[in-house]
Amino acid sequence: MELVPGLPNDIARECLVRVPYNDFSSIASTCKDWKIEIHLPEFFRRRRAAGFSKHVMVMTQSRVDPDRDSGLKCQAVPVYRMVVFDPHTGYWCELPPVPGCSDGLPVFCQVVGVGLNVVVMGGLDPDTFDVRNEVYVYNFLSATWRRGADMPGVKRVFFGCASDSDRMVFVAGGHDGEKNALRSAMAYDVNTNKWVQLPDMERERDECKGMFHLGNFHVIGGYCTDRQGEFESSAELFDVATWQWSPVQENLLLHGTCPNTCAMADGALYACEGGDVAKLEADTWKPVAELPIEICNTALVATWEDKLLVIGSPNFGEPHIAYALNLQNYTWTRMKPTDEYSGHVQSGCYFSIINEFGH
Repeated sequence: MELVPGLPNDIARECLVRVPYNDFSSIASTCKDWKIEIHLPEFFRRRRAAGFSKHVMVMTQSRVDPDRDSGLKCQAVPVYRMVVFDPHTGYWCELPPVPGCSDGLPVFCQVVGVGLNVVVMGGLDPDTFDVRNEVYVYNFLSATWRRGADMPGVKRVFFGCASDSDRMVFVAGGHDGEKNALRSAMAYDVNTNKWVQLPDMERERDECKGMFHLGNFHVIGGYCTDRQGEFESSAELFDVATWQWSPVQENLLLHGTCPNTCAMADGALYACEGGDVAKLEADTWKPVAELPIEICNTALVATWEDKLLVIGSPNFGEPHIAYALNLQNYTWTRMKPTDEYSGHVQSGCYFSIINEFGH
């Protein structure tokens, strides 16, 4: 079998590993042998070793009102779509529409990157605001969406979630249709399309933040039913190996605040609060940089490599801007998107499209 006629296969493979991730579906449809090749775990190990792994930000972002005469760039009733942002190149693009979501994505749906997939789940119906439990999975190899297994149990929204970057998505907390905060948790296996129940957390946690680090699912902050809007500063940790929750860690956050601006880089926890970026060091929060004056309303915070990505706007309804903070010297780099991609960002995740998988 010759992958490329007239070329040794090792040379042909060197060519294939250099194909941009957004052309994978074209490569897979070109011929059967190429499709088989790019589905092999060895292909992605080789791609990673050659330095061609691609890390991107995938997020839900509102469409921008094309009526420039009004002076308003954001729509009064936002319609959300899936977009991809490459922070290394500044390239933005829109993913194909999610099937069955012609009126826009569910409001407050969550987005998680898992291996070669993006998982979109939950949220509120954009028309009725009913809580939805649908799951949609986008695969970057085929460039197609599929319907995943619905989230089981009570329908929930404003839950915390994160993935192990391999095949599992972890979900905890949130509230049901009656705004009762939840302690329950579960996990979704993208490969088998099945959900499994996790033990309950010790506390109810509505509007909590989920993170995954070193084999542990961290659930930070949130609040209970009786204290809606009064955020806790505590956290709970689920050890995947033992399938157990650790005792509650009190006073993790600086004070009771919404944990959505928290992000983890190299094992350290960062947060945007009060006009500053702060880092947790030895149980003490220390400011390390001032937020840019253009970001008074922080919409999304994420980390990649040694940088912190912050997306926000000067005021409500104004175009969103992205800034990257170098965590080595704490300097900012402005990453202004084009007008088409300056809408409100609601949720998102940063992940490696080309993870080593199949193990």
